[in-house]
Formats: sequence, C-alpha cells, structure tokens
Amino acid sequence: MSDTTVEKQGFITTTAENLVNWTRTGSLWPMTFGLACCAVEMMQAGAARYDLDRFGVIFRPSPRHADVMIVAGTLTNKMAPALRKVYDQMAEPRWVISMGSCANGGGYYHYSYSVVRGCDRIVPVDIYVPGCPPTAEALIYGIFQLQNKITRKQKSQNTVLLTRGAV
Repeated sequence: MSDTTVEKQGFITTTAENLVNWTRTGSLWPMTFGLACCAVEMMQAGAARYDLDRFGVIFRPSPRHADVMIVAGTLTNKMAPALRKVYDQMAEPRWVISMGSCANGGGYYHYSYSVVRGCDRIVPVDIYVPGCPPTAEALIYGIFQLQNKITRKQKSQNTVLLTRGAV
C-alpha cells in the first residue's frame, strides 16, 4: 500500500519523533524565574491581554512540572547556584529562554562585582530575547522561536539570537 493510498483513506504517516516534537510545541509549560524588572513584562505576557493559554503555554510554579525556564532579570553570583539547582530539577527535554539585557549579558550592571555576565554561563540558553525590559510581544515572539526550534529538532548548543527589529 503506497503512502498516497493511506493519505486518501484519512491517515497520516510520520515518525514517532516528529509526532512527539509536534506535541511538545503545542504544550510548552514555562517556569518563571523572575529576578528583576523583566519579570513584570513576563507577567504581562501571561495575563489576559495576550492569552498565552491559546498557544498551549501554561505557567507552572514547580520546576518538576515545567519544560521551559524563562530567566528574566539580573542574575547575581549569590543567585546563580539556585538557578542551576532549579534547572537541574527540570525533567528532560528542557529549554531556557533568557529574557532581557541583564539575563543575556549582565546589562546595565555588567561590570558589577556581584553580577553574572549572562545566565548562559550557568545554564545552556536556547533563545535570547533582547531589550531593557523586552516587551511582552518580544517574549511571545521568543516563545514562537522556541516552538520553531523544537520542531526543527535543533540541539540546545545552537542558539537563536533575536534582533530588536524582529518583533
């Protein structure tokens, strides 16, 4: 029986890996790791105006129930071990979105003695969302980029850098 005959009968053929990746894109459950001002924009993205639930994005309070971590704000040296611990508690597969200039590279406080110059020094980052603070629309665009990345089956070592004009 050929593939065209199967499709005419109303069946879809695919690999199990493609099916699993497709279901993951429609059910991203981020855990918020709000550290500063960017967390307010992250909360705005989760509010009724943008309604992330319609895209399958439901915020979870526990890292054990989440598969995406959104790091929003200035990461200090004192908070870095806690970030790594929470990341390690997440089940595989897991992804990280770095939100804002401070999470991406230290931002305004880059030369401070107590600031980590980018959360990618502590955990592997998949998507960078620039801005100070980035808008809720920029975060939503970053989530869409992560969904595209999951369907393309790229590894977490290949990062996607968003530009300010992309939103």
